[in-house]
Amino acid sequence: MIVKFLEGDLLQMKKKHPCGSELFEVLRVGSDLRIRCSGCGRDVTVPRIKLEHNIRKVIPKEDRS
Repeated sequence: MIVKFLEGDLLQMKKKHPCGSELFEVLRVGSDLRIRCSGCGRDVTVPRIKLEHNIRKVIPKEDRS
């Protein structure tokens, strides 16, 4: 199952980041995804397959405004 998300969407993850936040913003989409922690601002590049297993919910950019 391929999860659909675009640049600018927020991803709620199953596990929290060490800073305590569980929300990440999508910066770049491809076979590897670049995401930024909404809590501390840490930038991470993660393979799509690994990331898709850890997503709990996708919050589209349009729904946040």
